[in-house]
Amino acid sequence: MNILDRIIADKRREVASKKNVMTLSFLKASPLMHRKTFSLSESLKNGSGIIAEFKRRSPSKQVINHKSSVIDVVKGYAKSKVSGISVLADTKYFGGSLDDLVQARDHVEVPLLRKEFIIDEYQIYEAKAFGADAVLLIAAILKPEEIYSFSKLAHTLDLEVLLEIHNKEELIKSDLAFVDMVGVNNRNLKTFEVSLETSKMLSTEIPDDKVKISESGISSIKAIKELKKYGFKGFLIGENFMKTEDPGAEAIEFIKALNHED
Repeated sequence: MNILDRIIADKRREVASKKNVMTLSFLKASPLMHRKTFSLSESLKNGSGIIAEFKRRSPSKQVINHKSSVIDVVKGYAKSKVSGISVLADTKYFGGSLDDLVQARDHVEVPLLRKEFIIDEYQIYEAKAFGADAVLLIAAILKPEEIYSFSKLAHTLDLEVLLEIHNKEELIKSDLAFVDMVGVNNRNLKTFEVSLETSKMLSTEIPDDKVKISESGISSIKAIKELKKYGFKGFLIGENFMKTEDPGAEAIEFIKALNHED
């Protein structure tokens, strides 16, 4: 069993347990279920294009940053004029929580992406109830009919959908009818090696009406400028900011330099 299989097995147990503690009717009663969401896709088209991530650790890098508070980080990200903020909500492998998401929502008016391994419709209601504007669906762990039904449900809840792919096969199998953004993860899930060539190779396969996002391994302005040539509007940056003592300040300097280059 590889790391992704272990994560999904644990996630199924976690979701089953959560349903007994926090019922679907409880989630639907959340005040945040009625808020008008911010559009991440539009923000990417009209802003810096940077989606800055808040995460404490990862399976590949272990501890990244356990010192910075989610409130300080997201306020710094908002000040830097990021187009969106990705909040890792998985606890066991990434050290995140839904509490991180709702705290971020309380302090910034920036589109928030719930970064999570979604395997059940329950998690989509959860995302809306805790303040997300968009959800991540990972093609590698979902059946085609799940991608369709999950993304359709997200739209009924006024949430946008970012579909993550790793190869052409995952894109071909996916029904994109209710998908707003397609993200290419440059990290090989089996080897954890990262190559921006993955984004470049898949760029022409993604329909033009979907906002293209490149994920993982983006740490330089040069890389972003190169990827823009291939039609990418969004760039997910996590460890590059989070590995520093002040992720928000790092994002401010990065985007300032990016704007200067443009």
